Amino acid sequence: MESLLKVLLLLVSLQCVSQSVLRYQSFHKDVFREIKNHRKIAADLIKLSVDGAAKNQSYNRLAEFVDTFGFRIAGSKNLENSIDYVIQKLKEDGLENVHGETVMVPHWVRGYESAKMIEPRIHPLSMLGLGGSIGTPPEGITAEALVVRSFDELKKRSSEAKGKIIVFNEDWAGAYYKTVPYRDGAVQASEVGGVASLIRSITPFSINSPHTGIQDYNATVKKIPTACITIEDAEMMARMAARGDKIVIHLKMDAKTNPDVESRNLVAEIKGRTNPEEVVVVSGHIDSWDVGQGAMDDGCGAFISWQALSLVHQLGLRPKRTLRAIFWTAEEQGSIGAYKYFNDHKSDLSNYDLVMESDTGTLSPSGLRFSGNEAATEIVRAVVDLLDPIGATNLTTRVDVSDIVYWQNALVPTGSLFVDASKYFYFHHSNGDTMTVQNSHDMDVASAIFAVVAYVVADLEDMLPRKPSNTTDIRLSD
Repeated sequence: MESLLKVLLLLVSLQCVSQSVLRYQSFHKDVFREIKNHRKIAADLIKLSVDGAAKNQSYNRLAEFVDTFGFRIAGSKNLENSIDYVIQKLKEDGLENVHGETVMVPHWVRGYESAKMIEPRIHPLSMLGLGGSIGTPPEGITAEALVVRSFDELKKRSSEAKGKIIVFNEDWAGAYYKTVPYRDGAVQASEVGGVASLIRSITPFSINSPHTGIQDYNATVKKIPTACITIEDAEMMARMAARGDKIVIHLKMDAKTNPDVESRNLVAEIKGRTNPEEVVVVSGHIDSWDVGQGAMDDGCGAFISWQALSLVHQLGLRPKRTLRAIFWTAEEQGSIGAYKYFNDHKSDLSNYDLVMESDTGTLSPSGLRFSGNEAATEIVRAVVDLLDPIGATNLTTRVDVSDIVYWQNALVPTGSLFVDASKYFYFHHSNGDTMTVQNSHDMDVASAIFAVVAYVVADLEDMLPRKPSNTTDIRLSD
């Protein structure tokens, strides 16, 4: 009797699984049919952006913006003026619910700074103080340099470090995330008695160009001034040190951190026609470092997000769900704007269908990076196939941006542009980040990618699946 009961229970269980699989399969076939039915709309969005009346529009808008305001560091009046400008332009463009949401942000000021090698010869060092660094005493710091290749070498030579300016000549490790820990070299230098740190810029290429960026102090270690220098100067001093030359550097930095001030995340929408409470987000950050024009990092990401909504609006389209463009503030100080927004809106997390960001430039965009479960990935893969007219059908499952990581960790589907980032870090956080780096056609293609993906996902009958995949998930190529 017990055996018979087990068999009956097993049959019921198998039937339930079978029905679940059939429902899942039917659902997915309906989704793919929906996506195919959006082919003409996708083609219209692409044509408008790449060959139509909106050609060069995002490029021209960005050029006017960065030429007018230049760099936009968090805490500055210039950033807030630039936000006021964009709010007005978004309203003029016909977008809806345009507004700012308050965020308290750091207010670090670079001030005057200089570095000079005074032994074994006089040589001005090109440098940029790192964000959040303290300043030197008013007279500056003059000290002998200790040049090291790595944190490990510094530890081995710690007995030589006291009272020295530590110069890190670390190698580019083939990727930004592998090399960027050296930007926090002030902590390592202070631990062994260093009085300042100069760090080879985190870049694979330089034309005597220093690159700034945020750095973090350790509360248990004395803060010391810290800056980035060029590859050329770091390697020169390494060669001198290897020959036994004594190197003496004079460093002067007036950097200081003022009390936090108000900034804003900037929001614009196209309200959904049937499910306005559900949203698809496209985004980029509006702040930049206080060098260059902040065109690549991340003016272009913010402006193609605006353009994605603008293209939809120009065609008179309105998807089922709301399309929302967000310009994050204070990304460069640690995604402060995105963190505030996420916490302010996390009670509504279930209504976020897809959250996308562009923050690695717009050079040669060729598809999408996507993070979601297996079922969602298959659906987005079919959406990305609609980008075939511009050859942008690549899909990879690694999203490489910072502001939307909070949604990703909450299992909300996330996406970013698939771009050629091989030269992005040539200009990143440097005076070379200007409009000259941007390419108008690339921005048109990137805008089309965001517009098509955002619109189609927002117009599907159901939101993207977000629970972790299970044994009933089926990969369909229908």
